[in-house]
Amino acid sequence: MILVMVLISGVLSACNFNGNEPYQMKSFTFTNQHGQDFGVEDLKGKVWIADFIFTSCETVCPPMTANMAALQKKLKSEDIPVEFVSISVDPSVDTPEKLHEFMLKFTEDDSNWNMLTGYSQQEIEKFAREEFQTLIQKPESSDQVIHGTNFYLINQNGEIINDYSFTLGDDFKEIIADVKKQTKL
Repeated sequence: MILVMVLISGVLSACNFNGNEPYQMKSFTFTNQHGQDFGVEDLKGKVWIADFIFTSCETVCPPMTANMAALQKKLKSEDIPVEFVSISVDPSVDTPEKLHEFMLKFTEDDSNWNMLTGYSQQEIEKFAREEFQTLIQKPESSDQVIHGTNFYLINQNGEIINDYSFTLGDDFKEIIADVKKQTKL
């Protein structure tokens, strides 16, 4: 299973938005970790970073979320305004309460970070494929979900500007430089 995830991640990371025309995000409204509606309208006019995770993940999601929390802290320390959005790839398991508990393992600061659920498995698979050019698949034989591991930078117009490997660890120079370009800092 891990080998399959690594192979798919490698293939998916080749689908880079850098150098391509920005893709305009379609409208969406999901449910955040507080049980509130949250979507494109809440992000209008803001720069944001998105990723795909799930709370019962046994491999990549905990380090991805740790890196997202570190990036959040770094950008806040530099007073760079950016929103964070983590989208569950396992909505039948990931309730708002579970997402909130999961987030608390990495940060208590959700002032600019929303973890989203509130859709069917089929809907999230289609959303990820059409909006982020990434694949999500929940095999019937496993409780683990196969998904891409990139972070996505979206500008104030809802256009995906670039994607980045979560394996950057705490070396966020490229993503921070790109965020600064989008926020004009």
